Amino acid sequence: MGLCSVSRLADMVRRRERNHDRRRFAIVMVLFAALGLAGSPVGATPVARPLNIVAFGDSLTAGYRLPASAAFPTVLERELKARGRVVSVANAGVSGDTSTGGLDRLDWSVPDGTDGVIVELGANDMLRGTDPAVTRKALDAIVSRLKARGIPVMLAGMRASANLGPDYVARFDAIYPDLAKSYGLVLYPFFLAGIAGDRSYNLEDGLHPNPKGVETIVAGILPSVESFLDRIGQAPR
Repeated sequence: MGLCSVSRLADMVRRRERNHDRRRFAIVMVLFAALGLAGSPVGATPVARPLNIVAFGDSLTAGYRLPASAAFPTVLERELKARGRVVSVANAGVSGDTSTGGLDRLDWSVPDGTDGVIVELGANDMLRGTDPAVTRKALDAIVSRLKARGIPVMLAGMRASANLGPDYVARFDAIYPDLAKSYGLVLYPFFLAGIAGDRSYNLEDGLHPNPKGVETIVAGILPSVESFLDRIGQAPR
């Protein structure tokens, strides 16, 4: 055999080896792809991380004299999940807390990693006849401090009792819409809407919701909370 023939034969062998290597590489890649698909069901989508929401308030949030399962944060979380929301609602309610008391404990009550806060404070300020200017200043500071940390805020409003007089009522009731407008917040105007003054929805003291009352509160506030979650960036599944 001449040198040219030997050279051609060597070229043919090298081409066959390259083709074989390509086929082997293709087979390996197909196997890797198959193994990757085997790890998750066909059509499966990644599960979203739950949004960590903190319900930050007083006894109305804490669930005064109620089992934990009937408290506002737990019932709210349950109803949000029933609507396809991936969410966790922490109970940061403290019975007897005023807006100033809430400001004092804000940093340790709302941990890093919180995606949003529902602020429900002011009822005890009103019951004690606290100057609305004091309540406004504390709530403003709460919202400002949370926003400085990059944490979105939703405001749950309160209304003053008529027996405090028209001047007090006007000054107190204006706090929540004014702050919501100033900071561009989602506002639920009156946390006790639908249950205030109705004995069938409240405990014997006439001030705190019973389990039926909490369910009514949640049903009323739910659309506003969903709008808040939409702002944060989570749509229902």
